Amino acid sequence: MKTLSIDIETYSSADLNRTGVYRYAEDPDFDILLFGYAVDDGPVRVIDMINGEKIPEEIISALTDENVIKYAFNASFERICLSHWLALNGYDLCNSMYSIPGDSVRNYLDPASWRCTMIWSAYLGLPLSLAGVGAVLGLEKQKLDTGRDLIRYFCRPCAPTQSNGERTRNLPEHAPDRWREFITYNKRDVETEMEIQRRLANYPVPEEVWDQYHLDQEINDRGILVDRRLVENAIRMDAQSHEELTSLMKQLTQLDNPGSVQQMKRWLAENGLEVESLGKKQVAALLKDAPKPLGDVLALRQQLAKSSVKKYQAMQAAMCADGRTRGCFQFYGANRTGRFSGRLIQLQNLPQNHLPDLDAARELVRAGGYDVIEMLYGSVPEVLSELIRTAFIAPEGKLFYVADFSAIEARVIAWLAHEDWRAEVFKNGGDIYCASASAMFHVPVEKHGINGHLRQKGKIAELALGYGGSVGALKAMGALEMGLQEDELLPLVQAWRESNPNIVKLWWDVDAAAMAAVTEKGETETHGIRFQYRSGMLFVTLPSGRNLAYVKPAIGENQFGSPALTYLGVGSTKKWERIETYGPKLCENIVQAISRDILCYAMNTLRHCFIVAHVHDEIIIEADPRMSLQVLCEQMARTPPWAKGLLLRSDGFVTPFYKKD
Repeated sequence: MKTLSIDIETYSSADLNRTGVYRYAEDPDFDILLFGYAVDDGPVRVIDMINGEKIPEEIISALTDENVIKYAFNASFERICLSHWLALNGYDLCNSMYSIPGDSVRNYLDPASWRCTMIWSAYLGLPLSLAGVGAVLGLEKQKLDTGRDLIRYFCRPCAPTQSNGERTRNLPEHAPDRWREFITYNKRDVETEMEIQRRLANYPVPEEVWDQYHLDQEINDRGILVDRRLVENAIRMDAQSHEELTSLMKQLTQLDNPGSVQQMKRWLAENGLEVESLGKKQVAALLKDAPKPLGDVLALRQQLAKSSVKKYQAMQAAMCADGRTRGCFQFYGANRTGRFSGRLIQLQNLPQNHLPDLDAARELVRAGGYDVIEMLYGSVPEVLSELIRTAFIAPEGKLFYVADFSAIEARVIAWLAHEDWRAEVFKNGGDIYCASASAMFHVPVEKHGINGHLRQKGKIAELALGYGGSVGALKAMGALEMGLQEDELLPLVQAWRESNPNIVKLWWDVDAAAMAAVTEKGETETHGIRFQYRSGMLFVTLPSGRNLAYVKPAIGENQFGSPALTYLGVGSTKKWERIETYGPKLCENIVQAISRDILCYAMNTLRHCFIVAHVHDEIIIEADPRMSLQVLCEQMARTPPWAKGLLLRSDGFVTPFYKKD
């Protein structure tokens, strides 16, 4: 036996979408209903486990055999569920080499011998769903569309009714025909996954990327500890605050539901304030001039709109029995770049913290001091929002070592484009915002010093203009809210581009190289990036050797009537559609992809440490207080061998709870 293709159907009272697979599989009534599998390229067999059929011993052995490669679509689900099932049924997982003493990885099946066809698909720019991949590839055996109803019927609790005898779960004997249909569905899933493997066989995922996936699974298995007391009190306080704020709004407006956008718009209009939107930015703008009591009502609405409680609820739902949340990261979640995306709690978009006394505020929440918080800080929702990050804590006797790359994308694009003046700034430890403003306005700029007022313009230009952005990008980045005037924006764009001619050249060299590869159905190269058209795909080979893939590229026409590169992918509508791109956007993908590869290189360098999370370009390690932060940052900032000349820098801090330094 060389390979084992697997798909399982499970039951649990836990809501998988809210809890994630780790907490889902811990539920007391969790069980595996069907086990579909195929050995090597052989026929598919389905084990009807709920009706007493047993998984053959050689298959059980294969699950823990590192020499047998296990394939599944979204393999983490099968791996974690099978880990729990094996443990519950008394099997020795032989995982002592994976779950080492002192680590919170626990006794999960070692991911090293698992391959995920979902990740394989994502690597080639395909959708992250089995049905989506099957449709795009035009497979002969597509995923059956009956699955959703069958899963709802057999895999989740049902509502007790008089007609179903007040039962809370549907079993095979309650619908024998549907159960036979479910077995067929499970078998078809394995067949579809195997056909995907065959269709993608000519485009293998590099072993280095599989190794990164295994490290990702290890980090997900390890999880990150949550302050249960803080979370529970935050949820209670938010409920109390919501009730009080809603009651106060009802008194001021006499509305039945002051949370209703329509009712609120109508009330504001009746009181002389016509508004098109009640979005966050719009309400903030209205608050500047709104008279009483309209301003008071809008301020209350702004407090009610704080979504902090949803994050705390997500932590509570995903928390495993040992207090850790697991499965927060999706490998290759962004298939344009290969970057990670968030799951469950979404660590990538946590609110920043600006409270000067975080320790005191979080202790007040842990103590349930609602009235004190309201008295000291004025807004309970605001405090809870600022404390979300701090709900992640290091266990007793450990600390978090938080380190991140300094201006990673700015460094990478300067390195790629050979914009040497920027490289000198990084080499000398300068402030890129000051240096950019100085290059744009031809005067010295120092933070809190000479021409310091220009630094803000340099900052907004750096954040908005690196990938072809213009006036619209500056506005989207908040240029007007930061005090810039409308008539300053276009000159700012022009000044930035004039001071960065090599970056501008990079955009259009990339555009020309990609267009030529597709037009000529051949291979081109620029700035160390290779573009190759092969078998209906455009592959962009990065300095690391990893490929970005663009499906069925073609030359179309953009809104200005000029030739433009297009490809098939999941667009802004979340549907598979033809997407238009151009040089600056391709550069953005390339720079972010290289930045991702640098992060993965650093994570691999530090994999002997207990990495518990990573957020954008930041790594969070759980470690003994005696560990050296300086050495950690030095190790993280090591330049990969494929990026000679790239200057990296990592800064960090040590903390008992997660925060933004």
